Amino acid sequence: MPADRYLGELSVFKETTDRLVDATVRCGQSKRAGSLAGIIDELTRKPLTGVPILLLVLYFGLYQTVGKFAAETMVDYLDKFIFGQIINPILKKVIAENLSYEWLVSLLVGDYGIITLGLRYAAAIVLPVVAVFFLLFAVLEDSGYLPRLALLVNNILKLIGLNGRAAIPFTLGFGCGTMAVIVARTLESRRDRLIATLLLALAVPCSAQLVLVLALLSSKPTVLILWCGIVLSISMFAGVLAARIIPGSPAYFYLELPQMRVPMLENVIFKAYTRIVNYFFEILPIFIIVSLILWSADRTGILAEIIRVVKPLTVCMGLPQEFSKIFVLGFFRRDYGAAGLYDMFCNNQLTEHQLLVAAVFLTLFMPCIAQCAVMYKECGLIPASMIVGLIAAIAFASGLLTNLLF
Repeated sequence: MPADRYLGELSVFKETTDRLVDATVRCGQSKRAGSLAGIIDELTRKPLTGVPILLLVLYFGLYQTVGKFAAETMVDYLDKFIFGQIINPILKKVIAENLSYEWLVSLLVGDYGIITLGLRYAAAIVLPVVAVFFLLFAVLEDSGYLPRLALLVNNILKLIGLNGRAAIPFTLGFGCGTMAVIVARTLESRRDRLIATLLLALAVPCSAQLVLVLALLSSKPTVLILWCGIVLSISMFAGVLAARIIPGSPAYFYLELPQMRVPMLENVIFKAYTRIVNYFFEILPIFIIVSLILWSADRTGILAEIIRVVKPLTVCMGLPQEFSKIFVLGFFRRDYGAAGLYDMFCNNQLTEHQLLVAAVFLTLFMPCIAQCAVMYKECGLIPASMIVGLIAAIAFASGLLTNLLF
């Protein structure tokens, strides 16, 4: 082929390619520079402005929306009115009138019944919090903010052997630790997944627990500051130690930054709806199993015996014996423990010092049984058992030291 003809065809091909590229590809930074999306992009990625924006997102999005609106307003309405005044009384009356076996009535609508405990907690207490959280998460995801959050906290997470990708499961953990452990499977290496699972179970309280603890400590600024300092210090120490002990190298951090945009309503609704439905049908059997375990333990006297055994441990931490039941029930549901702590303090059963010890202990205490079940599924029996045992030891040691030092 003559050179001039070859060059001519090459020129035509280049012009055609350039025309197709111009029609289909949007250049990122150069076209967005100076636009509102470009300005927001810069503000969310720079530490000086990104950290205040993150705090605002956590306060208004997590605390006010998920914590105050979902965990208090919605849960109170569903739990106290819908279930407490309508569903439970009707079902108790109907079942008691039509079933002659007392044990069966107790199994269905007793204190630890499948309906009055398992279904009620799944539908009235956990589902509203998780649903609102997933809506918020879908908004942040569709806006393109989450990758920028990962980039923003990457250097901080490097201190505990992780990278910015771990920011997403940690953010989810403040909604529900169970779902966060599932999302941690997106981390690239097994080492990173184990470290993230340990820290999620140890020091990231779910929204229901976090809101109740903050509601208690907000009136005690000194206790609140001490609680934050103790929990953050222990979690950082545990992360650094785990990064050194668990074999393997940190995964490389690379992340595509999509363009910032206004979230699309249909995307948000579809993502949130899919996750809510999948989560509910995954977690409902676990709550039913928990209610069966509690019912069996209560009927056989095992629950009372467990409470009796753990009483010396609570006394060693300087807490009253009544805290033992909160300690046991907190394993089945973290918000059980936080709610019990709230009742004890409101009834003047805890001093300010005991409140600090109890808040630290419950925050660091073993994850709920649902999160433990997911940990066993994701990590395996032996690693999950080691994580649970380590967390129990850290929680007790932290409670003892807090009681002695503060």
